[in-house]
Amino acid sequence: MSVWELLAEPMSYDFMLRALAATVVTAVTCAVLSCWLVLIGWSLMGDAVAHAVLPGVVLAYLLGVPFALGAVVFGILAVALIGGLRETSLVKEDAAIGIVFTTLFALGLVLVSVVPSQTDLNHIVFGNLLGISPADLAQIVLLGALVVIALVLKRRDFTLYAFDPTHAHALGLSPRLLGAALLGLLALTAVVALQTVGVILVVAMLIIPGATARMLTDRFSRMLFIAPAVSTGCAVFGLYTSYYLDTASGPMVVLAQGAAFTLTYLVAPRHGLLTRLRRNRRRRYAREPAEPASHR
Repeated sequence: MSVWELLAEPMSYDFMLRALAATVVTAVTCAVLSCWLVLIGWSLMGDAVAHAVLPGVVLAYLLGVPFALGAVVFGILAVALIGGLRETSLVKEDAAIGIVFTTLFALGLVLVSVVPSQTDLNHIVFGNLLGISPADLAQIVLLGALVVIALVLKRRDFTLYAFDPTHAHALGLSPRLLGAALLGLLALTAVVALQTVGVILVVAMLIIPGATARMLTDRFSRMLFIAPAVSTGCAVFGLYTSYYLDTASGPMVVLAQGAAFTLTYLVAPRHGLLTRLRRNRRRRYAREPAEPASHR
């Protein structure tokens, strides 16, 4: 079988075409947002919001309203509970995040288990990339476009907030409002990724692309191009691999991203582990004094 046939065969099925489109949109959306999450240090917060939206999605299904509405409401609720617990008790932020997101996630799992439904809501937890319907794809594309457009239009404000919130406030911007906007976009992005990798693996899509791009460049503007490119390549590779190996598609996409980060961690031109070891070895040899002639 030729390379062209290997590439074309999966795309002869409509469900694979929808899966590919959803995977690419999810990869780009998560990767762009991940640049700010990694820069700010919101990895754990991203995990918390991604898990906390689960009960909101289930309740939105029960009420017949868009999933995004329930996700945003519970995402904001999670952030408010974390902040309130941190400010009104001796519990530190990391512990508050752990308490709130695990409790809300458990509530979501309970709702999933008891809600009578024609739809298997377990797909929200574990993902259902190959079962995406045209309506699901339309929702993913719409929400993904909204998130990316908002991030691109406000990229300077978000970047300034990430680097120096005090300076942003001095320029007349509201760090609290910018942070809330990022958290709202995070909740929408979680909904985008629910259908593809499920709520459990959303955090990988939100963190790995930005971390990989950070290993490859020190300039944030370049991260915004590198992260989506790497994430998209891994998404397509993971989807094709899952087709030919007959494995779960969402986890395979995440595995591909993990492999890309591992490779980058080892051989990145400036910050890779092997590169730094070679650089340190050369510096050590350069500092060693020459051997005296009498000992030669």
